Amino acid sequence: MSSTKRMTVSQALIEFLANQWTVDGEIRERTIPGVFGIFGHGNVAGIGQALKQANTENPNLMPYYQARNEQAMVHQSVGYARMHRRRATFASAASVGPGAANMLTGAALATTNRLPALLLPSDTFATRVADPVLQQLEQPWDIGLTVNDAFRPLSKFFDRVQRPEQLYSIALAAMRVLTDPAETGAVTISLPEDVQAEALDVPLEFLQEREWHIRRPLPERGPLARAVTAIRAANAPVIVAGGGVLYSGAEDLLRELVEATGIPVGTSQAGGGVLAWDHPQNLGGIGATGTLAANRAAAEADVIIGIGTRYSDFTTASRTAFQNPHVTFINVNVAPFDAYKHGSQVGVIADARETLRELLIELEGYEVPQAFAARVAREKSLWDAAVDHAFEPSGLDLPGQPEIIGAVQRASAPEDVVVQAAGSLPGDLHKLWRVRDPLGYHVEYAFSCMGYEIAGGLGAKRGLLAAGDERDVIVMVGDGSYLMLNTELVTAVAEGIKLIVVLIQNHGYASIGHLSETVGSERFGTWYRTYDSAARNFQGDEILPVDLAANARSYGLDVVEIEPGSNAIRDLSDALAAAKASTASTLIHINSDPLIYAPEGEGWWDVPVPQVSTLNSTQQARAEYEQQQARQRPLLG
Repeated sequence: MSSTKRMTVSQALIEFLANQWTVDGEIRERTIPGVFGIFGHGNVAGIGQALKQANTENPNLMPYYQARNEQAMVHQSVGYARMHRRRATFASAASVGPGAANMLTGAALATTNRLPALLLPSDTFATRVADPVLQQLEQPWDIGLTVNDAFRPLSKFFDRVQRPEQLYSIALAAMRVLTDPAETGAVTISLPEDVQAEALDVPLEFLQEREWHIRRPLPERGPLARAVTAIRAANAPVIVAGGGVLYSGAEDLLRELVEATGIPVGTSQAGGGVLAWDHPQNLGGIGATGTLAANRAAAEADVIIGIGTRYSDFTTASRTAFQNPHVTFINVNVAPFDAYKHGSQVGVIADARETLRELLIELEGYEVPQAFAARVAREKSLWDAAVDHAFEPSGLDLPGQPEIIGAVQRASAPEDVVVQAAGSLPGDLHKLWRVRDPLGYHVEYAFSCMGYEIAGGLGAKRGLLAAGDERDVIVMVGDGSYLMLNTELVTAVAEGIKLIVVLIQNHGYASIGHLSETVGSERFGTWYRTYDSAARNFQGDEILPVDLAANARSYGLDVVEIEPGSNAIRDLSDALAAAKASTASTLIHINSDPLIYAPEGEGWWDVPVPQVSTLNSTQQARAEYEQQQARQRPLLG
């Protein structure tokens, strides 16, 4: 019996990927359950042929799925990975040149979010026999440079298969990074189009099932002891919970810890869902878009316990959130890079779940002081009341975004998943959305990519269905982000995958419009208006005659248009109920007033304002900026 199999590089890679398995405790699942692909001359005879052959010989070996945009393929992979807590993702195959370049944004998004995605961009001829080929980038100072080299700074792993024999080491190294909780992100294997079709004798052991066990490192005794000592001495400790809690499956242990100790929790965007919204210790979002309750606790905190958070500027409110002059940071993270942020001397480089299990034992008998607990409970009660008020229907012809969120919240089931990424919605959801399930909140806010929502929501729904979970995925998206990337709605229709999309039309960039006001730029360039040739701007009153509902209807979706009027919120609620009862994808279109804002949470975001300007608005904004900037702290220690 032969110990090798004659195959092309592409055929070998596809069969290899089909036999990779992730193991996390009792859970075992395929690491790469499918491939998204858009074919061109760079991969149709390589990866495309390999997928066709696999489909003919064994349709379940490596399923292929169409997509309409290469960037969206990666977004789908990320949404899928989030629902599977980083244990599984998809591969995305693109052709050379523009096809590959279209995945660059997706690669940056995956890496920034610490979520796995496997990218298979095609590359130009390794032999250079026909240089320059169609869609090839040429640089005279480096003839070997290609578009795919742009993936290097965006990927956690990058390599190029320039000879068939290199496939083995490259594929194995790629899988190691993809399944490593401290290193995961975009993993890119660049595939020259000629090498894809070249044959080699593949060892059968390369094609056999292989398991990748997710590392769950235990905390070292020294750092753990220092952390316990600091917490036991604390009068006002606060936990900042990030996505690492969910990816570790540590939410139950977190709940046990905070119930035993009374330590309150503020969440990053990625940490939404670690506790149910009505848990007494859950103060909601923290930081620039955080709740008043969480931010006031953070300002007072003498010990910050970061668990699985990367401490973005939104989480730290640009380093203004933590105002106690004696604040100490304890950072629990599987990645040393994140564990030692802000100069912390108490970095616990370990898995969140394993660390929480130890803290439960070591902190037995510790409780936060009663006075602090009372202040936390009072602030939470006041914030909950503020959200109740923000959710109340106003009866206005154009409802504000907070009451639209309230209507979606009331119509959704506790287990439903809300998906968002960019604009003003992430901030409002961070403050207002009442998460009731660990997987119920997916706001991509590391890269905050406009256009992620529909593709990422489709990936999330795909991931749930793969796990036998029929819950609804509700994508909330503004018109600006919808216009960036909406074509994966066609993919949802083609595959019969149900999505509920709530499209909020505010005729412009609502979030940047508001920010523009705060920095003194008076919403310049943020309205969708017809061009005023005399003033040479888009600041007039004539709204563009764009019909986004008709656009969605043309894709084959069921579309409900909510007419402006005093019953808009009631009509939205009825439309959501019908959408949930349906088996088809539904888009609900509603107009809003972008000038109605969510309750203030006392968070700040550092966006520099010009030091010199002839505009009064900018001068005033600069003065306010300097006042806020004075509150920034280095947060060392």
